[in-house]
Amino acid sequence: MQDIFGELKSLLLHLEQSGVPYALCGGFALAVHGYVRATEDIDLLTPEVEALVTSAALAGFTARNPPMNLAGGRVIITRLLKPAGSELLWLDLLHVTPATSPAWEGRERQETDLGTVSVVSREGLRSLKLLRSSPLDLNDIECLNRLP
Repeated sequence: MQDIFGELKSLLLHLEQSGVPYALCGGFALAVHGYVRATEDIDLLTPEVEALVTSAALAGFTARNPPMNLAGGRVIITRLLKPAGSELLWLDLLHVTPATSPAWEGRERQETDLGTVSVVSREGLRSLKLLRSSPLDLNDIECLNRLP
């Protein structure tokens, strides 16, 4: 069984120490902002995908496929994988594109159980989730909107 929280903590510590720019997004960013739900992957937004791929490789993550284009090419994701026992842990790197740039520009530094990390703001999360607008994304937006 994978320890996704431990993997995330280790990866973020390495990124903080190496100075690779990132912002936590996805399920873990929702938790930082007060909405906790189950997640099975790690999502990071970055303007320096290659530098992050190199750093993540030191933690055992490897890329196996070309980047994915979503939302009509407005969202580009490089997926990295790491064996975790009989399972695979996914690390999705969202490229900073013109469509995701507002989320990157609005990122914040937050104190968390993981230490002080860079995280996409609530408004940035809403904008990222609207790009794809899957049922889960729309539910996440609804839950974000109900937070104090």
